[in-house]
Amino acid sequence: MSIDVDAPFRVPTDRYTEPDWATREARRLWPHVWQLACSLDHVAEPGDFFEHRIGWLSVLVVRGDDGVLRAFQNVCRHRGNPICQGSGSGLTELRCGFHRWCWDLRGELHEVPSRRGFGAMRNEEMPLFAASVDTWGPLVFVHLDPEASSLAEYLEGVHEDIVWAGLEDFRCSTFVEVPVNANWKTAVDGFSETYHLQGLHREMLAVVDDVDTPQRLWSRHGKSMQRYGVPSPRLGAGVTDQEVWDSFTLVMGTRIGIPTDADPGPAPAVPEGSTLMSVIAEKVRAFQATQGVDLTRFDDEQIMNIQQYNLFPNMTLLVYADLVQVLRARPGATPDDALLDGFFFDRHPTGDPAPRVKPLDVRLAPEDADFGLVLNQDFALLQRAQRGLHQPGLTHLTLSADECRVINFHRNLERVVGADER
Repeated sequence: MSIDVDAPFRVPTDRYTEPDWATREARRLWPHVWQLACSLDHVAEPGDFFEHRIGWLSVLVVRGDDGVLRAFQNVCRHRGNPICQGSGSGLTELRCGFHRWCWDLRGELHEVPSRRGFGAMRNEEMPLFAASVDTWGPLVFVHLDPEASSLAEYLEGVHEDIVWAGLEDFRCSTFVEVPVNANWKTAVDGFSETYHLQGLHREMLAVVDDVDTPQRLWSRHGKSMQRYGVPSPRLGAGVTDQEVWDSFTLVMGTRIGIPTDADPGPAPAVPEGSTLMSVIAEKVRAFQATQGVDLTRFDDEQIMNIQQYNLFPNMTLLVYADLVQVLRARPGATPDDALLDGFFFDRHPTGDPAPRVKPLDVRLAPEDADFGLVLNQDFALLQRAQRGLHQPGLTHLTLSADECRVINFHRNLERVVGADER
């Protein structure tokens, strides 16, 4: 699928700023789409639970005592109180803290205090409201509709496109939530194109080709691929290996064991017939070997190229052979607020018998969040961009065909929520 435009594609700014549009999303979008809830590591053992919030909606993901993963609307059927908050372990029941109504981990009602006052009421008539739940690699998805079409169908061909990476070998180490003063779509747009690298991330240009970046569109989702270890054509000829090396270690030196604030030293020697990209790829293999991970089955391109998937409506999946990151944007209390989430995954040896460990869950203020140079720049820009969207002269955004993943996102949003005036 491709995007053909005869003129710039226009997106009304109202959909980023107006409460009426946010209300339409709350009613027409979020209850009707598959969406990432948490990592498999959050709910790996019986009694583990995780509350996924999206706007006013709350979905409870829980691992039953029978080992089955289930999801429920997080609401007591007595007076509407949420049953669980946050995430945790060791649940043996789902008990409301308001009046102590209680369900088992399968969502079946089994206790109502002072039951006589309710008259004739059968337990089997009052289960928790079920939601759909499914997994893809280390990711857990939910859908408010218990009869929703399958997650595999929703993912279209994305899960087949990425099978080479072996997502099942990744485990989540950290989940970070950061509130920001920007609309959730401002974040989604920013993570759906590489056009901004030349402006916002100029430190990267010596180490990434941001021009020849193949993109692919499915019906709902999109993908781009960027080559690392080579300079951007925007810089012209004459970029030295030292400049490429300095840029790589600044942006992602931790992939080869070099802290971002350390002096990387001189660029490594490149054997005759090889390239600096291949030399760096071998350093990634060597570093992963010290972590007990064998990357020899991956070629240099798979190690050095980033595969970036934008899954409708609000998830960006970044995949290398050695690491996976997920960025997610959720609506906040107003159209000018959002929550930005980061899930960070490390590759483990295939078939690692070690038990899964719960990720470190952290909520940070924007000024305290440090995700490295590139993401820090993205986060800072979001809040400036949101301010610009309120200027009275700016009624529409103007997009080019190179921003095809942004266009595809908005076309899908219009299909679900309804189009507005352009």
